[in-house]
Amino acid sequence: MLAEGAVRQVLVADGHCSPDEASRVGPHLVSLCRHYGQHPFTPLEDVRRELRLDSAAFGRLLDLFRRLPALREAVVTGPSGKYWANTLLPLERAGALDAVLDGKPRYPHILGLYPGPTCMFRCHFCVRVTGARYEASALEEGNARLASVIDEMPTGNPYALYVSGGLEPLTNPGLGELVARAARRGFRMTLYTNSYALTDATLRRQPGLWEFHAIRTSLYGLDDAEYETTTGKKQAFQRVRANLLHFQRRRAAERMPVRLGLNYIVLPGRAHRLLDLLDFVAELDAAAPGRPLDFLNLREDYSGRPDGRIAPAERAELRDALAAFEAKAAEVTPALEVDYGYALHALKSGLDAELPRIRPETMRLGAHPQVAAQIDLLGDVYLYREAGFPGLAGAERYVAGRVGPDTSLRQVVEGFVTRGEQVVPVAGDEYFMDGFDQVIAARLNQMEADIAAGWGDERGFLR
Repeated sequence: MLAEGAVRQVLVADGHCSPDEASRVGPHLVSLCRHYGQHPFTPLEDVRRELRLDSAAFGRLLDLFRRLPALREAVVTGPSGKYWANTLLPLERAGALDAVLDGKPRYPHILGLYPGPTCMFRCHFCVRVTGARYEASALEEGNARLASVIDEMPTGNPYALYVSGGLEPLTNPGLGELVARAARRGFRMTLYTNSYALTDATLRRQPGLWEFHAIRTSLYGLDDAEYETTTGKKQAFQRVRANLLHFQRRRAAERMPVRLGLNYIVLPGRAHRLLDLLDFVAELDAAAPGRPLDFLNLREDYSGRPDGRIAPAERAELRDALAAFEAKAAEVTPALEVDYGYALHALKSGLDAELPRIRPETMRLGAHPQVAAQIDLLGDVYLYREAGFPGLAGAERYVAGRVGPDTSLRQVVEGFVTRGEQVVPVAGDEYFMDGFDQVIAARLNQMEADIAAGWGDERGFLR
């Protein structure tokens, strides 16, 4: 964080203001940096009142802030910088957030394809209805729908499409053909999978799977007992481990460009397992000398925490575990790209992240399909990522429309937006939103509050 003295010096040296004004505004500018580096979703009026400035003085402060790039950099690299750098500012540049605020239809900036007809796991945290699946008879027509959407999507954003679920994508025998189709149009898709079905037989039957840009495996433990506790499947870890080792060897031998990575959630009481996780990564690296694992996404489990915070003792344990993890990673897996996400990035800085806590009363009635949407085998376009499960009670209310032979994705989104359709939330609907959905809702709510308060040109603080 910049010191007040340095800020005052730059203001005067660059001719932005007089020494007297620099002395008055310097502390406020540093306060702005500190606040938005930690609390990115605060409406501007709240900060103005906290600083006890009138509108004219606060407007001047915002103007001076924009004149000093080092201040902006201090916010983007602050404890909550991942929100700014990874999500908010890229969506600003793309115009996706403005489209929502202006009520203008456009293709989703990010579209999730949910092609899985079923799943072999029954994870305790998953909202899937036990036994629910798509009928096998839906596969052919469903894949044709997904293919039409791939053909329809604009190609300006190569990362616009990803494959996830819902249910496990690799249970769809036509997935490889869909991937190859998207790759021919220049899309660099990521697969989110449990990798239980990432077998040699699957890869032989579906060579198109090698055309994924990246495969990200959700790791539910580091031994069979942990996996069974989480997924209900016996000996699942050994199978996933074998699949990943085989994939590593083939990827290296055949020089396939697809990236391979893991997603690991640090569950309560398992912070100590982070060092064992690195041993697993090192094992995968050893299977393919010269072609190590590309990335690891670490996340914290904040489910069931009403205020979004962890207890002090657990926070200290996790912070110590992360420090030990970083030291060991530098030694045994130096090429590994580690993404700590919003919360753990802040924790590493010694602070708690501000995790958005969207509730039914703060959910947006029109959602944000211009930013993101999801489509399943039936062609149903879901407004939220955790709603795309067959048979999930209440989820049908969050379907914007259905893609079919006579209805395109563009028509579904355009119709939903231009008709001004709304979904009135009820208790529990917030669980249809994943972390990304919550961030987008919080950002849009913040921007609308700023506009309503007369800060339209400055809405959202960083533009």
